[in-house]
Amino acid sequence: MNTPPPSERGTVRRLPQRASYDEAVIHAILDEGLVAHVGIAVEGQPYVIPMVYGRIGRHLYLHGASVSRLARQLAQGIPACLTVTLLDGLVLARSAFHHSANYRSVVVLGTAVPVTDAEEKTRALEAITNHALRGRWAEVRPPNAQEMKATSVLRLPLEEASAKVRTGPPHDDEEDLSLECWAGVLPLRLVTLAPEQAPDLREGIQPPVSLFESRFRRDLAAR
Repeated sequence: MNTPPPSERGTVRRLPQRASYDEAVIHAILDEGLVAHVGIAVEGQPYVIPMVYGRIGRHLYLHGASVSRLARQLAQGIPACLTVTLLDGLVLARSAFHHSANYRSVVVLGTAVPVTDAEEKTRALEAITNHALRGRWAEVRPPNAQEMKATSVLRLPLEEASAKVRTGPPHDDEEDLSLECWAGVLPLRLVTLAPEQAPDLREGIQPPVSLFESRFRRDLAAR
């Protein structure tokens, strides 16, 4: 049985056959993404800001400077909309109208809560750090008291979340199939390149294990 929508406002309206409300699908997309775009309205003015994030169970944790406007507004309980999109390919049809993209996306609606408990805040920052690069937290110095004070962490529940996915070839009109025009999909993927060390890195320090285990790079160890 299909998972029902989380709420009326969380229901996908446009092309609902592409929607999924299954937690496993939603979590997989969030875990693969790197940047979330968070939108709020302040005094009638809309704002959309990119933010790094991490997931622990059924919650997302957002990270930013304590002095940032978005963090301060979110901490006041303003409703937010968070989106994450993975672009998998360009869908090239025989007509301009039917061009599209293969993608996986998640929309989360909810109200973020500031994290004040020191242990939870540390766990959240560890999750955010390791979300970008697995195992990175164990390789670096953890934040000190001053850095923790300057950092805002917010918890956003995944109670109102939906996924939307498009896969497959273009869908051309029957009368366009005879056109002398190439049609198909141009796949896309995010990959890392060779690491570039900091100019002030001490001699003899080798790239860490986390670089070779990057989810965006399969052939790094061969270089």
